[in-house]
Amino acid sequence: MSVILQLRGQTQRFSELRRAIPGISQKVLTMTLRTLERDGFVSRTSFATIPPRVDYALTELGHEALRVFEAWEDFSHRHWTHVMASRRRFDESIGEGPQPSQLTLRRASR
Repeated sequence: MSVILQLRGQTQRFSELRRAIPGISQKVLTMTLRTLERDGFVSRTSFATIPPRVDYALTELGHEALRVFEAWEDFSHRHWTHVMASRRRFDESIGEGPQPSQLTLRRASR
């Protein structure tokens, strides 16, 4: 979802995507892009330049998925404080503090 959201409205190179998505490794981004290309969400265009250049863009299917992901992104922005308050109440009710995975969960960047 992060890659599709990052490609909204513009073609990007691999290095641009990697810089724009915090914490993603080169291996994971490569695998994600290959899967998205295989599934028809992303197109890959290679240019015979020195150094070689590869651009990634959303396909029509990718743009359709983008609408769904943007709706989820909007929902998460509107309800983020509710989710965090619910987690705190739940953790307090069972006598636990925040779990490590909850501490690293980040809000969407847009």
